[in-house]
Amino acid sequence: MNSIKFSIILPVFHEGERINDLIEYLNHLDSDKNIEIIVVDGVLEKDTLSAIHSNHAIKIFSEKGRAKQMNAGASAARGEILIFLHADTELPIQALKKINSLIARREYVGGAFDLGIKSDKFIFKVIGTLSSLRSRLNRIPFGDQSIFIRREYFDQIGGYKEIPLMEDVELMRRIKKSGNKIWIFYDRVMTSPRRWEKEGVIHCTLRNWTLQALYSLGISPHKLAIFYKSDSY
Repeated sequence: MNSIKFSIILPVFHEGERINDLIEYLNHLDSDKNIEIIVVDGVLEKDTLSAIHSNHAIKIFSEKGRAKQMNAGASAARGEILIFLHADTELPIQALKKINSLIARREYVGGAFDLGIKSDKFIFKVIGTLSSLRSRLNRIPFGDQSIFIRREYFDQIGGYKEIPLMEDVELMRRIKKSGNKIWIFYDRVMTSPRRWEKEGVIHCTLRNWTLQALYSLGISPHKLAIFYKSDSY
């Protein structure tokens, strides 16, 4: 068996309607390297896992919580590079080749992509641009920018801290504090606008900004989770 280069880890929560389209898309990414797709369901009914048609996708059940699910997926992964992908997000078509070339340079332990939102509405273009600019300035990309990381380094730093919110920020802060380097590609992942459309663009955006600010001030993510209610990832 050839070695696995990439492990794409999908933490899911009621994604049965979308999961097969996403797996099909990932299988057609431009790469000459072996990849594995690991779907980690956080729902007792395992409705997303039962909806999967592919015989090649690795199906795992985990206790609910994005950090817990991503850690469970990483524990099962065989790839040299871990890619953590939200179920409503698509990687750029050249993502795997670009990640492979970057990681081969050894000076970077991981990275992410700029954020794009699949909508023609001007407000979503603004949100995507501001998010990408923020992550370039502070070097702390969020999970919806599809964080990737060298497997050995992920294990070395202890993976994601299993907190209800801000697990992506916490991980990137640790990497930044350690002095290791990440790279943010200008290529955009494309994520669904469904969260903003469901909750309201202004409400969702202001809430997220407020939670980020409070977390930066030292408020516990366990307390912040009270103000963040969602039935999807």
